[in-house]
Amino acid sequence: MKRPHRRSAVTSTSTGVARKAALAGALAAALLAGGCSGGSADSSGDSADHRQAAPRLPAGGGTAAPPAPADGRTDGPGDQRPSGAPEGEQRAPSPAPDYLSTFALDVDTASYGYARRSLAEGRLPDPATVRPEEFVNSFRPDYPRPADDGFSVTVDGARTGEEGWSLVRVGLATRGADRTGERPPAALTFVVDVSGSMNEPGRLDLAQHALRLAADELRDDDSVALVAFSDEAETLLPMTRLGDARGRVREAVDSLAVRSSTNLEAGLRTGYDVAAEGHRKGATNRVVLLSDALANTGETAADALLGRIDEQRREKGVTLFGVGVGSDYGDALMERLADKGDGQTAYVSTREEARKVFVDQLPAQVELRARDAKAQVAFDRDTVERFRLIGYENREVADEDFRNDRVDGGEVGAGHTVTALYAVKTRPGASGRVATATVRWLDPDSRAARERSGTVETGALRAGLWEGGHDSLQLSAISAYFAEELRGGSLPGAPRLGALADHADAIRGRSGSAVVGELAEAVRQADRLLGERTDGEREFRSGDPYA
Repeated sequence: MKRPHRRSAVTSTSTGVARKAALAGALAAALLAGGCSGGSADSSGDSADHRQAAPRLPAGGGTAAPPAPADGRTDGPGDQRPSGAPEGEQRAPSPAPDYLSTFALDVDTASYGYARRSLAEGRLPDPATVRPEEFVNSFRPDYPRPADDGFSVTVDGARTGEEGWSLVRVGLATRGADRTGERPPAALTFVVDVSGSMNEPGRLDLAQHALRLAADELRDDDSVALVAFSDEAETLLPMTRLGDARGRVREAVDSLAVRSSTNLEAGLRTGYDVAAEGHRKGATNRVVLLSDALANTGETAADALLGRIDEQRREKGVTLFGVGVGSDYGDALMERLADKGDGQTAYVSTREEARKVFVDQLPAQVELRARDAKAQVAFDRDTVERFRLIGYENREVADEDFRNDRVDGGEVGAGHTVTALYAVKTRPGASGRVATATVRWLDPDSRAARERSGTVETGALRAGLWEGGHDSLQLSAISAYFAEELRGGSLPGAPRLGALADHADAIRGRSGSAVVGELAEAVRQADRLLGERTDGEREFRSGDPYA
């Protein structure tokens, strides 16, 4: 996914004179079904004016307040990075005087997987690697699925327990893959890191296991190629139709062996050359990079690695799927590479996770449902006093570019869900429409633009978040609150980590979900590690950043 041209205003609002609203920097969403959903509408075809934003809801009394820093502190207007925020995070520019929030869709999950690995090893993850939307999107809610290509739209929410504040969830889902039906063939070029750092258990051996799984699950009419890289890159298998060649693929995978340094540039250059040579018209052409992304030889700067990826994406439609491994992992580099390659990232540290990615997810991702997908949420001025999108900081799109199809969005495959969570403060006594969420995408084949919308009313926000019947929404909230705590911020109504773990255990008890149990354990590990810090080190977490 290409970086947006500029950051859009993720707006926080208040009545009367504009005032600073300290807003925390992370939260996201979901699993299982639940909550109160709104209706949806569908429209097809290109807009007459691609630069026009989605229709705004009726204006009310209220002025956009300056955006607040990610850790919720209220600093002076000249401060570009708030105290306690992850390195490199900056204050957003002056907001637009509207109630719109626009972002490109994202289905990455690597941030959550890497955080779990770090916590299991007794380390707190670097706050800069914690992306709340990836925590939330690691769990797939049972949103209704559309009958056609494109998206269903579900909007629901609940009260947080803090006066006036609710969580509003926007859920998008695509139709699942038909494993026995027709789909375009795949042409996959696997680019595997065999540098010295991959010698650690759970790196190259796990990559080989994942590749064997993929070779077994792909169809006879699919094609695969294999490139290995360390200080140099070598093509071990040119683009080959699987058919009767699965034995050759296994032999090439078995021949992978650790060598020396990490020349990621050589690996990607060769991998994209092989993908271009083996390009199949009408197929899903993708480079799959398996690496710890710790480049130390050749061109190691991210910007210099992006040009080739962008060229092949534009000219050949070759996308990138980045799979991270290893206790030391170049998270930022892998994410930037996948963004530029219109792809996504995942992280694996166990054979079970490898099976999930390469057996359950990769074959389905071959079947693309939407290109350049973006979402825009319009909040009602008469009902909403303040709001904030939690996470998606590096996916923001200018509001006026929502219908500009030259501005890149996200690519979404079959069976995916995308969840965005907002902290919303409603006006005292207000009733009626809270928000309208619209998703826009291009049809993968015709490139025709389509849209679908859903809404939520104040009546859908009356129930408390932790009341019964909201397991899916609760899981979204747990994931988001957890990510925010790891980033050093806070959100309205956030329970302590121990209480979050108890809520996750309760959901696991009702659903029997092992992945929810893993979340509960990760939250408890974080609580223990944070508890070992002094009060002074944790002092910045206290207080209400929204006051």
